[in-house]
Amino acid sequence: MTDRDLERRLAAAMERTAPDDLDVILSRCGAQNGSVMKLNALQEHSNIIDVDVTEVKPKRRRSRWLAAACAALVLLGAGGGGLVYHQSYAVASVVSLDVNPSIELRVNRNERVISCTALNTEAAAVLFDMDGGADLKGTKLDVAVNAIVGALVREGYLDSISSAILISVEDNDQDRAARLQAELVASVDGVLKTQAPGTDVFSQVLTTDAGTEYSNFNSGISVGKAALVQKVIERNGVDAAAFDQLAALSVEELNDLLKAGEKRIPIGKAAAALAVEEYAGTVAISSAVVDVDPELDDIPPHYDVELKTAFGEFDYKVDAFTGEVLSGPKDVLSYASSGDRQPSNPSGTGTDAPAPADTSPSNTQPSSPSGAQQPSPAASSEADIGQEAAKRSALDNAGLSESDVTNWKVEREWDDGRLEYEMEFWCGVTEYDCTVDGHTGAVLKCEIDHHGNSSAGHHSDPHHNGTVTGGNTAPSADIGRDAAKAAALSHAGVSESQTTKMKVEQDWDDGRLEYEVEFESGRMEYEYTIDGTTGAILEYEWDD
Repeated sequence: MTDRDLERRLAAAMERTAPDDLDVILSRCGAQNGSVMKLNALQEHSNIIDVDVTEVKPKRRRSRWLAAACAALVLLGAGGGGLVYHQSYAVASVVSLDVNPSIELRVNRNERVISCTALNTEAAAVLFDMDGGADLKGTKLDVAVNAIVGALVREGYLDSISSAILISVEDNDQDRAARLQAELVASVDGVLKTQAPGTDVFSQVLTTDAGTEYSNFNSGISVGKAALVQKVIERNGVDAAAFDQLAALSVEELNDLLKAGEKRIPIGKAAAALAVEEYAGTVAISSAVVDVDPELDDIPPHYDVELKTAFGEFDYKVDAFTGEVLSGPKDVLSYASSGDRQPSNPSGTGTDAPAPADTSPSNTQPSSPSGAQQPSPAASSEADIGQEAAKRSALDNAGLSESDVTNWKVEREWDDGRLEYEMEFWCGVTEYDCTVDGHTGAVLKCEIDHHGNSSAGHHSDPHHNGTVTGGNTAPSADIGRDAAKAAALSHAGVSESQTTKMKVEQDWDDGRLEYEVEFESGRMEYEYTIDGTTGAILEYEWDD
């Protein structure tokens, strides 16, 4: 409410309150109405001359306004009550919270909430248990913001490993805005560390007239999100006509576009989810639940989609711009009818799409001589990618070509109804031990072991130009825990803010300094062994 609105409402209230009693007062004057009165008594004590007092026609509206004005003066004089009212309901700052739900809080100079507004349908669902935001009126700003963040977590808007929330503060007093910004970021970050540790918190300060700068401003988003959309348009060189398309994206997606400098417009989470359901044949299944995590700054830009059904969970990758499904099973209903285990496709394996099936006789391997369980008839009906395709997946994951490696050992076996290829090979003095899904080509696990100079006489390593990095030739300097942790995170392709249960331990193995690094990110668990003097990754393993 503006000052002018407040004045109009106050004047109207006073006008309704002031009585229109002029006729009653005049009636009590009897015959004197309209007569001439000599003010002789006053003449004795003053210079006032005779005055004719003629009849005055009642001007009721002026009388009421005079009464209203007097009442207003009394109101203002009685302890400044009107001033307090004005300060309590005058908007000093506007704070908006954006994920994809957009919520706006208007607060007074005492940082009390005057109003809380849902700017889109997603936000209305978040505020449903707070009477649409009415329950927050009068509360302290930080309390209201923390309550909204908690509701966003409960509604599932901040449960992916790379979620993001934008806090915007609009205020013409930039010092106050900066202080509120810092306080709110610290408060929200504290809540998210326990409830949604993978969430990034972004913030910005704007002036109260910032909304007028955006000619394509969409009323379904906050001024803060509009500012972020405009930043993507200007920095990435996107056509301004795409404003509404960008406004429909989440803060997480917009931030990924900024980091990647991408000019193309992604299809969005909803379209990625629909593409997966159509591909998997579950559109008609009401019980299917889809979780979508954008990875627009990855190569290739894509959406990670997890499809949860009554008969299993399935992982997919969808091209962020074409909507093409890059990996994942095409018809999950076949798994339900056959009773076979769903294919696993963990992220970060370096294999996006399943390799083509290879069913030639030379590539059909017998069961493991160690007595591995034979597949059931239902399970064996699923396509087998074959030994050669499995080898290619392992080599692609390791960043090697077949000419680089020696001493191949490949075994085809079944693990809990899932076809897998276990393979071992060497590159120089480095030994690789990988497990590849026999249906999708996804690398399920890979262990790397560097054997120092002991095997240098038998193998050449094309990636080291004949120079072996091992315990006997490494420098004696300790890289430290932080550097070892950074090496593991870089290899895994995640940031520390996206991890939980981080553990770094220093160890010595046969006279070589090593760091054991363990952490979790999303559904993945990572274990690394880092050379303590060179930072080289000696061994790593991840499990879904």
